[in-house]
Amino acid sequence: MSLSMYQASLPVFARGLANLAVILRKAVAHAEARNIDPEVFLNARLAPDMYPLVRQVQIVSDTAKGCAARLAGLEVPSFPDTEASFAELQERLAKTATFLHGITPAQVDGSEERPIVLKGHERELHFVGQDYLLNFALPNFFFHLVAAYAILRHNGVEVGKRDYLGAS
Repeated sequence: MSLSMYQASLPVFARGLANLAVILRKAVAHAEARNIDPEVFLNARLAPDMYPLVRQVQIVSDTAKGCAARLAGLEVPSFPDTEASFAELQERLAKTATFLHGITPAQVDGSEERPIVLKGHERELHFVGQDYLLNFALPNFFFHLVAAYAILRHNGVEVGKRDYLGAS
C-alpha cells in the first residue's frame, strides 16, 4: 500500500498543530507559576535575526493551511497576523485545525502533479504538488514548529521531546 498525499500532509499538520497547542498551554502554566509576564515568551527569539514566538506560531498555521488548500485546489484562507496573546494563538491554531478537518482525502489525493505557484515579494516559486509538500511545506512547517518549541525551552518552559512529538 502506498502513502497518499492526504496521509502525508493533513494528518501530519493536524498533529503538529495539536502538539504546539499543548506546548503553548505549558508555556502559559509556566509563566503563571513563576509570575512571568507572558509577553516575555511571546516576544522571545532564539537569535536577533529570527522571528519571535508569535510569528513562529503564525507561520506554522500559515504553512499548514496554505499547503492543505493548495493541494486540495482551494483558496488559501487569510488570517490576519494580529495575535498578541497565548489565547489568541490558541484560537488561530484551532481555526487552522478546523480548516484542515474540513478537507477530505479525495480533495488532496492525486495532487502529486498539481501545479503550485507561491508568489513572494521578489519572485515566484513553481512546484508540483509532491515536491511542494515534501521539499517545501513540510520542512517549513517543522522548522517553525521546532523554533517555537526551542524558544520556549530556551526560556525555561519545561517541555521535552515527548511534548514536541505528541502522544502516540
